[in-house]
Amino acid sequence: MNDILKQNNVEGLLEIDAVETTIEQPRRRYRDKPDRVETKPVLDINIQYNQEAIEAAIKRLGWRVYATHASTEKLSRDKAVLAYREEYIIERGFGRLKGKPLSLSPMYLQKDDHATGLIRLLTIGLRVLTGLELVVRSKLAESETDIAGLYAGNPSLKTSRPTTEALLGAFSYRDLIALQKNDEISYHLTQRSALQQNILDLLGFSSTTYTQLVV
Repeated sequence: MNDILKQNNVEGLLEIDAVETTIEQPRRRYRDKPDRVETKPVLDINIQYNQEAIEAAIKRLGWRVYATHASTEKLSRDKAVLAYREEYIIERGFGRLKGKPLSLSPMYLQKDDHATGLIRLLTIGLRVLTGLELVVRSKLAESETDIAGLYAGNPSLKTSRPTTEALLGAFSYRDLIALQKNDEISYHLTQRSALQQNILDLLGFSSTTYTQLVV
């Protein structure tokens, strides 16, 4: 019983007294089974609540402990909390490595240097993802604006902290068509949308980054 209380983090909040007894139930004869008496265990549980401990636990719900070596003059309590909320979470980088678009999965490479090279290559891709994200978010913060149209299910939804994956997704389903006539090949690219142009502007990329595909 104590293990159950510990597993559910309610030690000291409840006091449980369990007493096991048995009862006898007569059973009539059925087919080849004669009349009999079955004995079944019965668990009698008595629960007492420690109301004072419960109220103290409720007051602590949602609280977190923050520790910093910065002085109060340099970093107030409110600024420390905001700084923590804005911190870079390294686990997010690992999640990106294992998810799309990098997709680092179990490798079947027989040479260690090949595995090391692949991980380093994907790490460069991770730097590109985080770098693009930082540039766009910084530009939006400077201009105090948001960007909309990144979410297919809710195109009017605005955000000032878009992910690189969402930004790249805005360039999906664009066609580059090659037409061959005699010995000449001409290319046609789907006209870029206002959202795509906005993203290019936020990244500081020239419009030729998009149009040069047809040159």
